[in-house]
Amino acid sequence: MYAEERQQAIAARVLSQGRASVAELAQAYDVTTETVRRDLAVLDRAGLVRRVHGGAVPVRALHVVEPGIDERETTRADYKEAIARAATEFLPLSGATVLFDAGTTTARVAAMLPADRELVAVTNSVPIAARLAAMPSITLQLLGGRVRGLTQAAVGEPVLRALNTMRVDIAFIGTNGITVRHGLSTPDSDEAAVKRAMVRCANYVVVLADSSKIGREEFVSFAHTASVDALITDREISAADRAALTEQGIEVVVAGGES
Repeated sequence: MYAEERQQAIAARVLSQGRASVAELAQAYDVTTETVRRDLAVLDRAGLVRRVHGGAVPVRALHVVEPGIDERETTRADYKEAIARAATEFLPLSGATVLFDAGTTTARVAAMLPADRELVAVTNSVPIAARLAAMPSITLQLLGGRVRGLTQAAVGEPVLRALNTMRVDIAFIGTNGITVRHGLSTPDSDEAAVKRAMVRCANYVVVLADSSKIGREEFVSFAHTASVDALITDREISAADRAALTEQGIEVVVAGGES
């Protein structure tokens, strides 16, 4: 295969998969990792892919256009359900405080709370709050502020002030992207500020992210990977990504079986 043919094949692979690691591409095309990095540099300069730490993502993966909650609810729903079920293993015992970030996967975890688990639950999500308010065993603390219609999440100074006074036992955090270089990231700066405060106030941070988020770098970084205690993802995470995140001290949990 000529270099140009290989580069075209790599670009097509990255576009179809949503991301690809250097190690994976080297194995797929039987070349060295150095050759792959040179190919990715060529493709990056041509605007066909965007290089990220350890691999590449499509150019469209680096954007500030944010999908709405309805679109997120149906995207990779089976994986999100499995991730949420795995996350229930991290739920604290009665008497603890748990924080739910806004998001469709975190909402699934909230929906799976045992009916007899007495917890103080904190959230900035209108849908999560509506669900938890009906549970007698839950003492609900709703973070109030301006509600973004796109994500149905409260953001702004009132939310930040409240979070800055809190200390919770565990926080379940969603993210639009995660890489070692850029950390956890999201397209909106207001949501990033809230997520940053959530991570800061938690004794233990569990990130819920399906594998399509791994290798993505969104507009605003809100936490370093060093701030994450556990990442729950799906079995499509690559071995290279899992190793890189594990090296950061993160417990990587693969929902639904090993990758």
